[in-house]
Amino acid sequence: MAVFPSGDWLDEYVARINTSPEFAEAARTFEADIAYVFEAEPELGHQADVWARAGVGGGKCLWWNYDVTPQEGRESQFILQGPYSLWKQIIQGELDPMEAMLDGELAVTGHLPTLLRYVRAANALVSIAATGTTAFADEVAPAARP
Repeated sequence: MAVFPSGDWLDEYVARINTSPEFAEAARTFEADIAYVFEAEPELGHQADVWARAGVGGGKCLWWNYDVTPQEGRESQFILQGPYSLWKQIIQGELDPMEAMLDGELAVTGHLPTLLRYVRAANALVSIAATGTTAFADEVAPAARP
């Protein structure tokens, strides 16, 4: 079972995205370079900010990188940034990502109306994240954390 956040978790998640007919349909015209920032919460076992980056197009995730530099991440068309605990709530399906963006809990850099146009794709991504078996940094022994 992959631990969130980690490169293994991202690899498994992308594999599920790329086999999802729901995402393929919802995102067939969506092309974007997106950075995700999982902000540190040391008290929850997530010691440092981590940046990940992915490119989507034609209903697929075309490429992805885990633990990129902030400089590289800032080159993305969109940046979604929030604390580890917020991402955990989103992955567990407890918090709608669009609601978190609109409420300012999940910081968004980029053209928000474009993201809102693809709300079905965003919802598909959340439901896909919830289909995998995920361990979270605050739920595993320190030696098992990435």
